[in-house]
Amino acid sequence: MKITNLESFIVPPRWLFLKIETDEGISGWGEPVVEGRAKTVKAAVEELSDYLIGEDPFRIEDHWQVLYRSGFYRGGPILMSAIAGIDQALWDIKGKYYDAPVYELLGGACRDSIKVYSWIGGDRPSDVGEAAKERAESGFTAIKMNATEELQYIDSNKKVAKVIDRVAKVREIVGDDFGIGIDFHGRVHKPMAKVLAKELEVYNPMFIEEPVVSQNNEALEKIASQTKIPIATGERMFSRWDFKDLLASGYVDIIQPDLSHAGGITECKKIAAMAEAYDVAVAFHCPLGPIALAACLQVDATAHNAYIQEQSLGIHYNQGSDILDYLVDPSVFEYQDGYVDIPQGAGLGIEIDENCVRKKAQKGHNWKNPVWRHEDGTVAEW
Repeated sequence: MKITNLESFIVPPRWLFLKIETDEGISGWGEPVVEGRAKTVKAAVEELSDYLIGEDPFRIEDHWQVLYRSGFYRGGPILMSAIAGIDQALWDIKGKYYDAPVYELLGGACRDSIKVYSWIGGDRPSDVGEAAKERAESGFTAIKMNATEELQYIDSNKKVAKVIDRVAKVREIVGDDFGIGIDFHGRVHKPMAKVLAKELEVYNPMFIEEPVVSQNNEALEKIASQTKIPIATGERMFSRWDFKDLLASGYVDIIQPDLSHAGGITECKKIAAMAEAYDVAVAFHCPLGPIALAACLQVDATAHNAYIQEQSLGIHYNQGSDILDYLVDPSVFEYQDGYVDIPQGAGLGIEIDENCVRKKAQKGHNWKNPVWRHEDGTVAEW
């Protein structure tokens, strides 16, 4: 079998899909995208396709190593996201050829389902209490919310109080036995992160996420000393080499690599295994589309330390299109009592509605994250 074609589709709300075709009629799908940089990643996939045309799609590990190492300059969000989508599609092809879900090719499953959480509140968190109540009533047992709007290095007690009030309201509404993930989103600098972590502890969050941007991971030591709340990070880290110092530091409890950013199935399986050796949990980052989620679930099935899965159904970014729109059978992502079953179909376990993809790609998108500024005019972390 040989690879004959790679075709990318920029589709709303903010995704990039990839189809890899072979000379035996088996095709695979991947989702290589950086949110807000879809066109750049598309160009990277096109550059990498020069090597892949005519190659055997089953040599996934070798292709990964060539795409990562042969360009001399390595890592970063663009290259690793391009590799990630290619890698997902190659695993999809291999699973379809052997008529088995990808997890069977990775050693088999150690779980049948995994807990999922739902987003509430939007970029600027508001109405979180009512939204949390709706998610609980619909069967979810965990949510995630942004903690703050923009914060200066040192900011006001008033802004801190607003964060505490929002979390307190959610906890009051959903009760004690309900997971609340609080995403600092890298918006918070070390001085305020220490304050917030200490103040939020009484509400027993499931975790605090990206308390500082990953470039400042050395600050996690100070933050961890202020709180017993589990600390999660990793969505802006792109390879096992990025994660090795973080894991060795001992200051992270949950890592969150993204299967569309961190080298795909091949790399994230290795990252999860590294984390297990440090007794660290995995919660794969996935505010993206159906292909990314399917890839996550295939690795979740094989990773003993995977404990919860992010998913984007109804997330505030999905305006006009959502993850189920692109599936022939949307029931594959049917959530029951806060869990989703691992897809059992061949490959990634989903069937993409190609007609829908091609139709939506005619519209495309040019999604960009907002640029925020503080009152003094300086650029704020989004």
